[in-house]
Amino acid sequence: MRFASHRDIARALERALRRAGVPVAFSAGFTPHPKISYTGAAPTGVASEAEYFELTLAEPCDPGQVRVRLDGAMPEGLDVTEVVEAAAGGLADRLEASEWKVELPGVAPDDAAAAAAAYLAAETVEVERLTKKGRRRFDTRSAVVRLEVDDRATMGQDVTYTILRMVVRHTTPAVRPDDVVTGLRQVADLAPLSSPVMTRLAQGPLDGVSAAIADPFAAERAAARYTGREGAVPGSGTAQADPDGRADFGPRPSAPTRSAPDG
Repeated sequence: MRFASHRDIARALERALRRAGVPVAFSAGFTPHPKISYTGAAPTGVASEAEYFELTLAEPCDPGQVRVRLDGAMPEGLDVTEVVEAAAGGLADRLEASEWKVELPGVAPDDAAAAAAAYLAAETVEVERLTKKGRRRFDTRSAVVRLEVDDRATMGQDVTYTILRMVVRHTTPAVRPDDVVTGLRQVADLAPLSSPVMTRLAQGPLDGVSAAIADPFAAERAAARYTGREGAVPGSGTAQADPDGRADFGPRPSAPTRSAPDG
């Protein structure tokens, strides 16, 4: 699924919403379209465990039931892990940074650690990337908050192999993990034997002290606790479907849910 484009995933989501019977609101005008807003989508070729979108519904629905029905209607490899009722403020303002895991085949951990240290010691690390407006050169160093070798992930490997963890601020232009790998090649001649496998692990507010990613749904969870609906927020709830696959959002008996695999 990491080779699916953002447009592919958007089409799959819209089909799944129709199959699940989720009452999506549509825009007005001559060509109505579903009110879905995507934020910070991962680039093609990158896997992710933390992609978000905002959805406007035409009527109130239980978040847990929406999650179960939508997850069941999505194709294999696309899993809806959580649905929350939106609080005030846009989601895009909370997604300040992303945490990435980058697997580097053929790179020794000591070499990767030395390259990361050289990268962090540099004031600027400029790379060049082809964009819609042509080739553009920009600095990647200022966006990288943390860059380190994951020692626990490289222990016990029979082959030369390294995993890098990095936290990167969301900037304009966006600095992607492959841009950082390109920067490592420039400052330390670090080159994996094959294309790195990159996975986004989290995105959300950035803790400036610990350089960690905070929970982007903290406001929603606080509101759920205040109203006593916390149990219905984080991916809970069940729903049944009619023989055509449409969801029934009314009261129904409990049913087992499908757990989402990693990745």
